[in-house]
Amino acid sequence: MIYILQKAKPNEESDSMEESKTDDGIYASELLSEESSGPVALSVRRAKQLISLYAMVQNPNMTHLELSEVVVLPPLWIRCDGSDPEHTYWLGAEPLKAGNKITGINFYMVTCDGPTADKTCFANLEELKMTHRIKHHSSVVTTKGFAQYELIRAAAIEGTTVESESNICIDITWNTVDKILETPPLISAATLNIALEPGDPRSPVYQLYRELQFLLALAEGLKTGVTEWPELLESKPAVELVQEFLTDLKKKLDGYCVSGNKDGTEKIKCDTEAVDSSMKSIFSERGDLDFAEQLWCKMKSVSSYQELIACFTLILKSLERGEIQPWIHHGSSSLLSKLIQQSYHGKIEAVSLTGITPIQMLLEIGLDKMKKDYVSFFIGQELATLTYLDYFTSTLVDLQEQIHRVQKLHHMLEIMVSCTVLLQFKHENLFPLTQICMKYYRENPLDEKHVFQLPIRSALVKKFYEDDHLQVWKVDISSGHGPKEVKTTWQVSTNPPVEHMTSNNTGLLSDSTVNGSSEERMYFITVVKCSQVHFT
Repeated sequence: MIYILQKAKPNEESDSMEESKTDDGIYASELLSEESSGPVALSVRRAKQLISLYAMVQNPNMTHLELSEVVVLPPLWIRCDGSDPEHTYWLGAEPLKAGNKITGINFYMVTCDGPTADKTCFANLEELKMTHRIKHHSSVVTTKGFAQYELIRAAAIEGTTVESESNICIDITWNTVDKILETPPLISAATLNIALEPGDPRSPVYQLYRELQFLLALAEGLKTGVTEWPELLESKPAVELVQEFLTDLKKKLDGYCVSGNKDGTEKIKCDTEAVDSSMKSIFSERGDLDFAEQLWCKMKSVSSYQELIACFTLILKSLERGEIQPWIHHGSSSLLSKLIQQSYHGKIEAVSLTGITPIQMLLEIGLDKMKKDYVSFFIGQELATLTYLDYFTSTLVDLQEQIHRVQKLHHMLEIMVSCTVLLQFKHENLFPLTQICMKYYRENPLDEKHVFQLPIRSALVKKFYEDDHLQVWKVDISSGHGPKEVKTTWQVSTNPPVEHMTSNNTGLLSDSTVNGSSEERMYFITVVKCSQVHFT
């Protein structure tokens, strides 16, 4: 736990009262939650006063305060407005402890300048090390580097203007830094951070995402009684597609029974949406679609409740009359599958196509089909076993939970496909990434903003990261060991490192051109300095 100290937002009626209390000490109203929106910083002068009071009440040598017992407080960090010459945006203090006893305090000062594209104002590493040695009386210092590159921008599909919340970046750390902004060595430790929101139209599996969205609309219709039907995108209405499909099956009934599903499979491949070349090698349409799954492909374009009833009326009449004898996968538990099995014996039970029944029937066959699609991908790519996929395809949970788990499967599919297309990942990297994703989703609810982390060799993605995609570059200069370790950090970043900096310094951000050009990469320069005070 830490304390975040910032300026309270006074009520309009108490503005004058709060203003008069500026230098009266710490008030409870100044301690706000870190989650408060739009934090307001204190002046650097005020922050230094408060840091001094924080240190004083924990110093056992301050006997004149007549404290019965010195209590070790949580670390304190104070937002500052950068009004001093150094542009200080944080002051921090963290107690040093030996057991339950406080022995001193670490003080931190975070300063920030920028944004600027002028690299001549960047620090010199040897000068930083020398300044650290002099300040901390250290003869030996060590350096550690950190760099973060945004890979998804490096591999972005050209010619598109679609913005995405998705982000793939890599964090790289290494020991012994030789110069500022050096490229990480190939032997560096690297972690891939993957946050992918499904639904990017550029994705090779976007059509499958749209299929899933229709499935979710049907599920929502079951819960609320109101279904949002998709716009008609096919050249023909769904009822015509179903009629043509049934007519074709009637004509081929004899051949259908003997030759299985080959012709039907070829036809459905033509009927489904076209996919780009990259998808064909990664996620191809299954070649074993049964009758119910082929119906889903026809009916996923249904545009109204009345059309849905018309489609199922045609299907049930064909089954009742014995005009078709379709085959279905073993183990399917949908109502339509049960009716088809009954039709093999010449009689099917009456089904009333009213209320939510038609919606549930369509939802069931769509859910069955999509489960098999995802299983086919993960098994076909040798990324998971059937046993490990059981959790995601189980029919022992209610329908809404089954759909929730299918959403998880789709999110994992999008991650694997994106890493394959954008980063050219092979099985050796896709397999551990799949295990990480599946482990998370077996234990947690759907979270499309979750950042999945995969340790990898930096050499694997080196061709994707260049200076243009650098987000953060940082060097830590440290000396001492254990509780006596002190550190100086120098960092450049493309985003403001301080939340309250953007709201308090909009002028600084707008005046961000160098030599009249706004095309150059802009960086914020941040320095973190540490000093120690020992009480004993």
